[in-house]
Amino acid sequence: MKHWKLIAVATLLMTPALSSPLFGEEKTGWVKTLDMIFNVTQSSYSDNWAGGEQGNVTWIAQANGIFEKQFSPRFNSKTTIKLAFGQTHTQYEDKNTETGASTHKWAKPVKSTDKIDIESVGRFTLDWFVDPYTAVRFESQFLDASAEHLKRYLNPKLITLSTGFASKIWHRPEKDELISRLGLAIRELISEDIPDPDIDKTETNTATDIGLESVTDFSIVFNERVGLLSKLSLFKALFNSKKDDLRGLPEEDYWKAIDVNLENTLTVSVAKYLQVSLYTQLLYDKEIDLGGRFKETLSLGLTYKML
Repeated sequence: MKHWKLIAVATLLMTPALSSPLFGEEKTGWVKTLDMIFNVTQSSYSDNWAGGEQGNVTWIAQANGIFEKQFSPRFNSKTTIKLAFGQTHTQYEDKNTETGASTHKWAKPVKSTDKIDIESVGRFTLDWFVDPYTAVRFESQFLDASAEHLKRYLNPKLITLSTGFASKIWHRPEKDELISRLGLAIRELISEDIPDPDIDKTETNTATDIGLESVTDFSIVFNERVGLLSKLSLFKALFNSKKDDLRGLPEEDYWKAIDVNLENTLTVSVAKYLQVSLYTQLLYDKEIDLGGRFKETLSLGLTYKML
């Protein structure tokens, strides 16, 4: 089990080898898209402003990319990258206890958005009813700011290695696509935890589970300005490395519940470099919270298509 991460790395590195004559001649070139998006909203107030309003600045930077290639008639590689980071700077009123005068100052920024999601899928296109596949997914965040006295980067990290069968249910070249896959997955969660808040030191903890994974990717282009991307990920654990530690506790069977991650991104290009984006995410993980968690982001900002 401890060596499976080496297999994951090997999976990521094996793609170029599959363009060898053993798998046939190269069929197509790379299909690449990479969008850079930057959104910012700002408001501020003078020291003598009445009414209790507080100024703020919120900015979000995003990068979304898809890199796909049919290396040969028998092998397709697709890597999807989603990166985002943003902060909110808030103005507050600071009163002088001696003079009674007040000034508006800016507090330390707080994180508003943070996401790293990179997935690489290799699909063997053998003209069967379903295609065998193998996939590696890495999920994390740039900055773990849950503890003010100790910043942790790329924490926690979730690595998923899966293999199984995929089916391209619907496809229109360079436009719409519906692909669903089902397979066996191994997930490892690596976290740098703080055992003692009075000491600036972390300890590494890992948790591994094995189970069944279902992932459905849907994309549709309504016209040259409007598009929708959706991703539904389901995971049913059959084994958990921490199950013995949970025995006898009320939450001892929580790991057996199905984890759900549903993401939707609707984009509308209102001008060449101006885009409106609506992102929603619904998460359910019983080990984290008994209820579902929902996130919604509506943004208007500059976008630049690098590829």
